[in-house]
Amino acid sequence: MSSWTRWRGPAMARLWGFCWLLAGFWRAALACPTSCTCGASRISCSDPSPGIVAFPRLDPNSAEPENITEIFIANQKRLEIINEDDVEDYVGLKNLTIVDSGLKFVAHKAFLKNSNLQYVNFTRNKLTSLSRKHFRHLDLSELILAGNPFTCTCDIMWIKAFHESKSSPEPQDLYCLNESSKNIPLANLQIPNCGMPSASLTAPNLTVEEGKSITLSCSVAGDPVPIMYWDVGNLVSKHMNETSNTQGSLRITNISSDDSGKQISCVAENLVGEDQDSVNLTVHFAPTITFLESPTSDHHWCIPFTVKGNPKPALQWFYNGAILNESKYICTKIHVTNHTEYHGCLQLDNPTHMNNGDYTLIAKNEYGKDEKQISAHFMGWPGIDDGFVLFHKIPLDG
Repeated sequence: MSSWTRWRGPAMARLWGFCWLLAGFWRAALACPTSCTCGASRISCSDPSPGIVAFPRLDPNSAEPENITEIFIANQKRLEIINEDDVEDYVGLKNLTIVDSGLKFVAHKAFLKNSNLQYVNFTRNKLTSLSRKHFRHLDLSELILAGNPFTCTCDIMWIKAFHESKSSPEPQDLYCLNESSKNIPLANLQIPNCGMPSASLTAPNLTVEEGKSITLSCSVAGDPVPIMYWDVGNLVSKHMNETSNTQGSLRITNISSDDSGKQISCVAENLVGEDQDSVNLTVHFAPTITFLESPTSDHHWCIPFTVKGNPKPALQWFYNGAILNESKYICTKIHVTNHTEYHGCLQLDNPTHMNNGDYTLIAKNEYGKDEKQISAHFMGWPGIDDGFVLFHKIPLDG
């Protein structure tokens, strides 16, 4: 009995935690490819014999590939290809290293599902070319490619541009082979008709009234000739675009107030890189009081409200049909502003029975107005009741 007691509590919890950790390693080990060692979050393949001929993939029935954050591969001369579906199960992957191996080809969509990937090291492989499309959606902190026999073509100029944009403490010695099989430092590489593209957005005043329509125009330039597309993010309003060669337009109709403040970008992209030009959309609309509720008591009494409108609505309170003259004891407070939405309250400091009555909020700007009313009973008349607080909303006609 005493032995059981000693193993209850924190000691037993630690034991169970250790058992679960061992189980995780055991499951990973069962699914681990030959010539590799696998942990709960890391795969390492560095034994050249017998080696691996394909990218290491765990058996999803025996392991949890989504928990892998690092894959380290070295000395695998027969590993030549990363296919589109080889890495897709490793959605938590952050660091990928393949060094001193035979890697020749990486599929364009190989890392499409690896949005957490930050570090890639392909040092001393057999890569002659590598497309920026592999990495365009990633926020890489480091891309190490030294020791590959790249061919001096426009296809690799993006690598030069990428490293020029990074302030790495240890610059890489990157070279490519020209038509004479001579090593050319990538930093000195100049290729005719191979440069960064540009995008230019010509737009009218992007301050527009809700419900109206607007057309944006964009032109792109570059050699190689770039493709052009629009990045509208999570735009709510209906929109359609037309593109012809290096010119394009975007038509936005029945513009919603929910799109005020959103960014719209025209993007130009070619082999070397991409450029974009962006504008912010401002939508003007009449105020709406979306929330007006019964008073609550904290440090002060507060009648909470939420108002939407752009330009910012002017707020006016009425008490029992007359303008409420605010003071340090009764005043409007805005606590949170979310672009065109304002959250606040009418703050009352120690209200009494003299403050019982109907409170009306009117929000107004140049595009219209809205109003809502609420009735509050803060305190009973002295000697008449016990001071219970009663609330009820009063419907407005029309």
